[in-house]
Formats: sequence, C-alpha cells, structure tokens
Amino acid sequence: MAGLFDQQEQQHRDEARPLAARLRPRTLDEFVGQEHFLGEGKLLRRMLQADRLGSLIFYGPPGTGKTSLAEIIATHTQSRFCALNAAAAGVKELRGLLEEARARLETSGERTLLFVDELHHFNKTQQDVLLPDVENGVVAMIGATTANPFFSLVPALVSRSQVFEFRPLSSDDVLGLLRRAVSDPKHGLGESAVDYEEDALNFLAEICDGDARRALSALEIGVRSLEGDWPVFDLAVAQESIQKKAVLYDADGDQHYDVASAFIKSIRGSDPDAAVYWLARMLEAGEDPRFIARRVVIAAAEDIGNADPQALLVANAAAQATERVGMPECRIILSQAVTYLACAPKSNASYTAIDAALDDVRHQRIVPVPNHLRDRHYAGAKRLEHGEGYQYAHDGDEGWVDQDYLGVEKEYYRPVDRGKEAEFRRRLEELRRRRGTGESID
Repeated sequence: MAGLFDQQEQQHRDEARPLAARLRPRTLDEFVGQEHFLGEGKLLRRMLQADRLGSLIFYGPPGTGKTSLAEIIATHTQSRFCALNAAAAGVKELRGLLEEARARLETSGERTLLFVDELHHFNKTQQDVLLPDVENGVVAMIGATTANPFFSLVPALVSRSQVFEFRPLSSDDVLGLLRRAVSDPKHGLGESAVDYEEDALNFLAEICDGDARRALSALEIGVRSLEGDWPVFDLAVAQESIQKKAVLYDADGDQHYDVASAFIKSIRGSDPDAAVYWLARMLEAGEDPRFIARRVVIAAAEDIGNADPQALLVANAAAQATERVGMPECRIILSQAVTYLACAPKSNASYTAIDAALDDVRHQRIVPVPNHLRDRHYAGAKRLEHGEGYQYAHDGDEGWVDQDYLGVEKEYYRPVDRGKEAEFRRRLEELRRRRGTGESID
C-alpha cells in the first residue's frame, strides 16, 4: 500500500507543477536555444563529451533555460544534483552541502553538481567559502545569475569558472515550445478540449521577449480559464492572459550600460530609428530622463561638434526642458533632440583636439607662454617687456594677422570636410598656408 500511496503523492505533485516546469527538457537533444555554446562542436558540448566539466556560470535573462540545462548536465554526467538558492541560503547551509559532497566523493566516488541559483546574491564570504572545493574538484558548481558576473562576483570565482551567456530565445524557438505544450498529452495541455488559433500562439511567442517560462505560463492561464462547450484559445484570450511586459533593464548593471552604449552609437552612426528605439527602451524601463538628457548633450559635443554647432544648442535646450517638464511629456523633447543629432553631420575633431592637447600637457615638456602673448595690464609688465610686439587681430584684414600663438608647431584641431566644419577647414587651410609668409588674407 505504501508504494501505491507514494505513486499517488508523486502524481499529485506532478499535477501541481506549472506547465513550464512539466515541459522542462530532459536531455540535451530536447533543450532549445543557446546554440552558440551548446551546438555541435561548441565549447560546452565539447566539455560534456570530454567529461571535463569543471565549474560553470550561466548568465542571462530569466526563462532561457539555465536551471533546465543544469539538471540535464547533472543527469548527463551521472552526478548528484544539489540545488541551492543563494538568496535564501546562509554560510552554514553551504558548508553542510560541501561537506556532504566531499564525503560522497571519498566513500563512493560519486560526483556532486552543486547548482546555485541567483548566485549574485552570495556575499563575498559565501563566494570565498565555495572557492577551495570548486578549485579542488570536490563539487562541480553551476551558478545561475541574471547579473553580469564580471560586475557581481568576486574575480577569483569567475576566474575558476567558464562563463556562458544565455541569450533570449528566438520567437521560433518559443513558438516550437508552445506547439509542443498544446500537443503533449502527458506533460502539456494535449488532453484539454481546446482549439488553438495560430495568431494567438504567435502573439505569445513574440510578446514574451524570449522568456519561455512567461509564454508557457500565459498559455496555461488562458487555457485553464476558458469556459463553454467549444473553448478556443484565440488572440483576445492570449492578450488577456499575459501582463504588460517588464522591460529587462537593470539600472545599476550591464543592461543600463549596454542600452546607453547602443543609444549613443546609434546617434553617432546617424541612425535616428535605432536611436529612438533605444531611447524608448530606456524610458519604458524607468531610466531617469535627466541621465538621457546628459548623454544627449555630451553626444552633441563629442560626435557632432562644429560640423553643426546648432546641435549643442538643441541638446542643451532639451536637457533644460527635460528638467523643467519631466515625464511623460519630455519624451517628445528628447525624441526631437535625438533625431536632430542623429541626422546632423558628424565630427569628433573638437573631442580629439582637446584629448591630444591634454596628452601633450601631461606627458610633454610644458610650453611657456610666448612673451608677446603675456599679460601687460599690471605695474611692472612693461619693464619685463611682457606683451611687446603683440598684434591686435582685429586690425588685420578679415580680423587676422600673421602671428605665432603657441611658440611650437602643433596641429590639434583638424576639421572634417562635413557640415559647417567644412567651412572651418577651408579657412584654416588657407590661414596655415599663409602663416609665416607675411601675406594678408583675401
């Protein structure tokens, strides 16, 4: 009778598991996605084939298969699978698991795969506790984290582990899982008397942003809530079954820096459509619009400069207006400035000029101020002959005189042949040609 009860209890536990858990892959062949490191000939696949696993860090967004792959690897390597949630576990519990793993290895030779979910929640002390047993091979650790390990983990632990970055699943991958869910009678929803419309499944595959768990959960909610004699899971039901998506964006981590980087590079690359998309991504995720406005002002000077001097005025006005108006209206102001900057001619000549000059100031011999350029507006300056021989530029033709202003031959500012700076370039080339010849400018 005990065996029968055990079977019933297991059946009840299986029925209580959500659809996403019931459909977890059980073998490497069933696993979907992450072909860039798990496909044939790729690094993780080769490590498994060679039975040289070591310790791994799985880094990536939710719903991309980190836990499922860890369980598959434990089965594949015939290791004891021990799971730990870093957000809830303390040092004592961690030490206990490591001692059990060491005892198993010494008495039976059985290896332990220690799966630590949300690894970034371990503090430095807990990470340091892991190090000796990870390094000595007592456990093969797989740590799963949504935070960039190079930001959130101690360098010693990262250096002893292979880091694999999980990418969001493609819409086709998620759609394949949804189709499997509606057809699988044992683990999925195949036994339910429900008709499924293709556009409803397509909608979930697209809106979930590569998070399979989110798509499967929405599917299950929609199907379980259907009523009537001929229930149909259509687009309207799918839309009602999934909440507004939360834009993946960690304000203090790599998503913040990656999206901001894409934003600036899109402006620099003269792609207003991409720039506005990244702007929308930041705004929807709750980024401080003042941060965005500061980046816009910097881009105006760094990437556009004198090719369109008006760009800095536009950017600065947008920053001031953003401060004054706030969200949601400032999105329009920022969009105007961003599209203007993206479409403007580009030059980084001012940026490279100041950096080159700073490099000389820091690393070369300091250039003294030429005597004729020194201040002469104080008592005693005349006795030192400061300012002697200075020529007032406005006295020359076109406001220019042939005069040395540095004392050494240097050329920091090199205007590009674009926008307003093209005019500057032609004028400077003429002035530099005439310098030292005594000719006046036409």
